[in-house]
Amino acid sequence: MKKTTKLLAIKLIHTLIWLFFIVVIFYILYSGIFNKMNIYTWIGIGLIFAEGIVLLIFKMFCPLTLIARKYSNSKKDNFDIFIPNWLAKNNKFIFTTIFIIGLIIVLIRTIF
Repeated sequence: MKKTTKLLAIKLIHTLIWLFFIVVIFYILYSGIFNKMNIYTWIGIGLIFAEGIVLLIFKMFCPLTLIARKYSNSKKDNFDIFIPNWLAKNNKFIFTTIFIIGLIIVLIRTIF
């Protein structure tokens, strides 16, 4: 398989996984705002925590980013994913913030 084909495959897989986690984060936020917590809310929270552990293990890099580096010399933040560069650069900050807000709302709704 060519280098560019491998990078394209990684970008596609990375984007699909990223989209999955974005949906999960917004589902958690939705669950909290509309007081509709269920088993999927808690599974989602667990998945996001698991993703956080993976990022910690890999020094705040997605493992797919590390694999993609073998196939590209690009210094852009979005070289390994199909999202705008500004979003790739600020991705962790933006979606961690949304997750924390959703988590706080879910916990408040659950406790009180």
